[in-house]
Amino acid sequence: MHIRFNQIGYLPGDTKKAVVFSKEQVRENFLLVDVASGKTLLEIKPQRLQKNNWGGFMYWELDFSSVTHSGDFLIKGKKSGIATKPFKIAPKAYTGYQEQLLEFMRQQRCGYNPTLDMVCHPKDGRSFFGPMRDSTYVDLSGGWHDAGDQLKYLITSSYATAHMLKAFELYPEQFDDQVNALGQPGGNGIPDVLDEAKWGLDWLHKMHPEPDQLFHQIADDRDHRGFKIPNKDNADYGWGENSYRTAYFATGKPQGLNKYQSEATGVANLAGRSAAAMAIAARIWEEQLQDPAFSAQCRRAAISLYELGRKKEGYQQGNSYGAPYRYNEETWADDMEWAAAELYKLTKEPKYLAQAKAYALQSNTADSWTVRDSASHYQLYPFINMGHFALHAEVDADFQKVLEGYYLDGIRHTLQRAEKNPFHIGVPFIWCSNNLLTSLVTQVILYEKMSGDRQFEPFLAAQRDWLFGKNPWGTSMFTGMPTGGEYPVSVHTAPYVLLGMEVPGGLVDGPVYTSIYNKLIGLTLWDPDEFATVQNEHVTYHDDVGDYSTNEPTMDGTAGSILMMAHFGRGR
Repeated sequence: MHIRFNQIGYLPGDTKKAVVFSKEQVRENFLLVDVASGKTLLEIKPQRLQKNNWGGFMYWELDFSSVTHSGDFLIKGKKSGIATKPFKIAPKAYTGYQEQLLEFMRQQRCGYNPTLDMVCHPKDGRSFFGPMRDSTYVDLSGGWHDAGDQLKYLITSSYATAHMLKAFELYPEQFDDQVNALGQPGGNGIPDVLDEAKWGLDWLHKMHPEPDQLFHQIADDRDHRGFKIPNKDNADYGWGENSYRTAYFATGKPQGLNKYQSEATGVANLAGRSAAAMAIAARIWEEQLQDPAFSAQCRRAAISLYELGRKKEGYQQGNSYGAPYRYNEETWADDMEWAAAELYKLTKEPKYLAQAKAYALQSNTADSWTVRDSASHYQLYPFINMGHFALHAEVDADFQKVLEGYYLDGIRHTLQRAEKNPFHIGVPFIWCSNNLLTSLVTQVILYEKMSGDRQFEPFLAAQRDWLFGKNPWGTSMFTGMPTGGEYPVSVHTAPYVLLGMEVPGGLVDGPVYTSIYNKLIGLTLWDPDEFATVQNEHVTYHDDVGDYSTNEPTMDGTAGSILMMAHFGRGR
């Protein structure tokens, strides 16, 4: 018998549920016990879940929502004595966790990396497909490594930067100042989330060196030569190991330096997201940080990036070299909506509002993964349309209902999917399912802010709880969180494999359909599967270095979870 619950805990007002599953009938009640006193607060009768019984297990639900006072608790079987580890019910159960996510972001820094205290890839990069001669040197150092590899993408970095800035705008009081701009210990008077966002902004400025120029990717899958410390990169792009790397210019046309070609049609996805980040930054650095010079720089970049997107509507995809895997983004109107909405907030120029509304109508629910059972890798990226939320406050009531309706349609579709499984999870288990899940959580949060409609609170809690242990494997999906809990350790990253470093806060890719896992190239587990007894034929997850499909932490997935963590960190 297995009991699955949220290891971090619950806010007093939450819907609070755990799941019990077993191959045999469960014929006992369960006790919610106060750890400090040893007293039983509640005896819970398990309710059988008539759902898809993954792995041949039978499932029951334990509801203890009626308990609202604070403390440390555990759940145990009344007869068997099988018990969970302690968890919290408290208004501040989630306070501070967003700072651990920022700790992982600092691990991903390229250029000066404060976690490793080293400088890497100072020679990024040599341009291809640009207006300059191929192999011309351009200074594109900085930014973040994308995941366990050491590539750098504007596709993901633009979203990560914009998301962090929006999270700060919504929850400024939630963020601490513990490090300086380089990520070293010791505050500098600036919230760390803004230090991290500026690391991204500085790189975005480099990637947009002229009003009509935009780079979109540094390096490619020639990077994949085993685990390596970043300042000893053994990849060779034609200039020797640990030297210059290819820098791809965004042309809006199919690209590739080998047999694999992207399917690009424009640059508006990248230009739009980057413009949104710059517009938000221009407001924050002007109003919050009293830095008019940097604010003006971001304002100029926001306007020129947006205009570049207008001239080259369509999407730029990632490039691959020796393998077929790439970022297959095929949407762009959502990014231009977001950019136009943020530019309108910044400038109050009516044209931006009109254009944002037009892009919003183009970027409707049909462009969302929420209404599909499958999609190519990053095909419908970003996994939430932040433009709908950014625009909502600037339009009349009728148009507000349209925007709310787009979010609502997506939530309802995921709710239908959730009704079919015992954990009430609304995402398809394609690659990076955890990114989808944190985006769904964010969408419900933003929908509540837009509409005041809180009917999906139980659904919201179920999605969050999956991420922290209420799942078949009983594991958090974030490295090092919570302390003392079950969380990913054997992650697909060089700092862990080569240095034994366990950096907290990284969101791993998450479970995939078993059918996907069985078809992946070059995937071999390094160790016996610790979750073998609870694996099922439907979805698969391994805490194993060799499983790059489920246990590789991603930079954008982690950044895309910061708003969620700041939201729950407020307590209620």
